Formats: sequence, C-alpha cells, structure tokens
Amino acid sequence: MKTIWLHILPFLVLLGACYNKPVTEEPAPEPEPEPQVETPEGKPRYVWIDASANFYYYANDKAYIAKELKQLADCGFTDIIVDVRPTEGTVLWNSKVAPQAKRLAAWINSSYRFVEREASWDYLQAFIDSGRAAGLRVHAAINTFVCGYGGYYGLESEGPVFSGEIPETWAAMDWDGETVSSSFYPGVQGTVFMNPASDDVQEYVLKLLKELAVYDLDGIVLDRCRYDDNGLRSEFSDISRQKFTEYLGREPVAWPMMKTEPSTLPYPLGEEQKAWLTFRAKTIHDFIVKAARTVHAVNGNMKFGVYVGAWYSSYYSSGVNWASPEYLTHNKYAQWADKDYHNYGFADHCDYMFLGCYATTSSIYGTGEWKMEGFAKQGKDLLMGATEFAGGPDIGNPDYWHQGGKSAYIPKTFDAITKYADGYFVFDLCHIRMFEYWTAFKTTFNDYLNTLTNK
Repeated sequence: MKTIWLHILPFLVLLGACYNKPVTEEPAPEPEPEPQVETPEGKPRYVWIDASANFYYYANDKAYIAKELKQLADCGFTDIIVDVRPTEGTVLWNSKVAPQAKRLAAWINSSYRFVEREASWDYLQAFIDSGRAAGLRVHAAINTFVCGYGGYYGLESEGPVFSGEIPETWAAMDWDGETVSSSFYPGVQGTVFMNPASDDVQEYVLKLLKELAVYDLDGIVLDRCRYDDNGLRSEFSDISRQKFTEYLGREPVAWPMMKTEPSTLPYPLGEEQKAWLTFRAKTIHDFIVKAARTVHAVNGNMKFGVYVGAWYSSYYSSGVNWASPEYLTHNKYAQWADKDYHNYGFADHCDYMFLGCYATTSSIYGTGEWKMEGFAKQGKDLLMGATEFAGGPDIGNPDYWHQGGKSAYIPKTFDAITKYADGYFVFDLCHIRMFEYWTAFKTTFNDYLNTLTNK
C-alpha cells in the first residue's frame, strides 16, 4: 500500500487596495504535485519454485502460472526463483544445447508418477512474462552438475545420460564400498551427478549459462554446484587423479583418498587428505569464477549466485567452500582444513547467495548450526560482507514441517533469519500451496512492512 499525503491549496482572491476601484480576481496558481511516499520494499523476499514439485500445475498451463505469481505478489513476495534444469538434467527453456524436459516425476496423491509436458511454449519465458506482469523480479535456477535421475517406485529413469545425449563417461566415479565405479549404471536410483573436474562437463554447463543469460532475468542461481550425493566417496576418476597430482606436484600416496563419510573419519585428517578436500573446493571455486564471468559477459547487469546448505562445518564433504576467502577456515576447523582451504572460498565471485537455513519448527531461535537464527548469524560471519545473502526455511520437508498446519511458525522464521540475512527465501512454493500458507506469509510480510513505514 502506498501512503498518500493530501495537500490542498486554497483559492486566493486578491482585493484592490484603492477605494472606488473594482474588485479584481487573479487566476489561482497551479496546484503543487502531491508528494508520493512509497512504502519501503524492505529486504527481498524470494520463493523457490522447484520444477518437478510444481510441474503438475505449470507444465501445460500458462494461466495457472500467471494466477499463482499474482498470488505470490499479493502476499508480499518480491522475487521468484524458477527451477529450469531439474535433477533429470533436461531443461525448461528453448535450448540448442540440452534436451527439453518432456516429463518429470512428481509426488501426486501420495504416489510418484510422471507429469507429461505437451505444450511447446517456452516455460521460462512464461514465468518471466507473468512475473513482470505481477511486479515480481524473476531469477532462474539450474541444477548444475547433474545428468539424469534414476527412477524410484517403478518409474523409468529419465535424463540425457540415460538417453545417450550426455556421455556416460561424464558421470562421477565413486567408491562403492569395494572399488571405484561409475555412478551411472543400469537400475541406478536417484540423481546421477557429473564429474565437476571434467573440462568437458564444465564447458557443457557454461554453454547452458550462456543461453540462460540471454533471457530477461534478474539473476541466475546455481543449485547442486557441488560433488555428488555420495559426498566423500566421490569423485575418483582418472581425470580427478591427474588433476590432483598436478595440484600436489606428485602422485598421491593413497588412492582413493577417502572411502567413508565425515562421521566415521579419524580426525585430525592427514595432510594429504586435507589437500584433497582443498583440491575439491578449488575445483568448485574455479568453476564458479568461470560461470560468473560467462553470465556477466552476456549481461553485465544480471546477478549471479548459488544456493548452498548453511551447515558449513560439514559442507566440505560436498567439495564446497562458500565463505569469503578472508575467512580463515583452518583457524576453526583445523581437523579437516589446511591453511590453503580458505583461498577457495568463492563468496566474492557471487552477486548474491542463498543459504538453506533448514531446521525444524523446534529449532528456529538459538545459536550455532541447526538453528535457523544460528545458521543466518554464522552465514553473516563467514561471508564477511563479500556478498549479500538470503536465508530461508524449508517449510515442507524437515520433521514437524512436513505435517502442515505450521502457520504460526512462519513469522518466527522470518524474524530469526532476517536479523542477520540481507533477504529471506522460502523453499518451496509447492508447500505454500499444499498447506495453504498464503495468508500466513501475507500477514508476516504486511507486519514487517508496517514496521518499516512506522519507523
């Protein structure tokens, strides 16, 4: 709402000063423009729109896209982040590089099934058009190092690595408990990741970013710009061994470097193991640098950023150092970080960042990790002003959230996170719809804007 100050100027009548002169009237001056006082927009308020989870509603229906984006704007959201490269590795824009998403697996009526896309219109462009019409800023997100999704619940597998449009050799090579083998194999279940250290893989993703940056977007966000879900069991290809050897300046003493997850590792790690973690962080850092340059070369005004999990103390298992390079990681985490690790913090190459402050409804306030407030405070401390960031809750998946009926907690999440964060984001729109949280967000944002207006 806008507050309008009304200013009424009186009509002035000037009387003659001499006796016997007729009374004369002069025209009234033009009224001054009414001053307009804009309601402060406040910190940006983003909502994430996952491709698969919302495909049932959007795949073939532009009108539904327009309807819900207007509804989001009416609630007080300022920005949307639309996922246009789901974990299948297909895409939802007019691409000459990657195959179009024709079907995505979605959870519908208590079971997974495929949602088919029959429409030929540009999915991303529809969100841009409807978002602009609703007054929203529009950002596109891609799942970065993915190439297919192995089917669950009897569904077929989907994605370019299964169709042969991406070489099987691009898939990550992981420790399977006995040996190193490809993460792509017949019957694989879940997301198939590519090898981030592969030059071919990186060049493929950069081509996708060049295409995206041509669109009228406010920003591009990389999701899953990391090593695969096997964590420290990934990635031990010949490519990675060669590049790690170059990084060390000699052959590694042991290979694979690690065969287990952080919870079972003996700490402190050996120097070569720490160097391996630094090498992985360097691999992702160097790609982020290339990606940012690629986007900005096409559109210097477009924001570039990433989504990461806010649990920094264990996020090294994904090969990611999202902190500022000024943050000396080894001073606090010497058990796994060497003195070079901090050099590959990539925050200073991002225009913005999204931290998943994912915690339960019983862990909103408090310090340290796995509290929403603690996640946001730690994020501010680690980023050290290198970039702005938005923090946000997952309002559908962690314990206690997935049951629904948690409207009363939504204003608390906003308060806890925005104490420290530059913005707020919500994962995911499907949960707002599912649990009918529209009113809760509208009330939360209205109350926030009212406090700004009354300051």
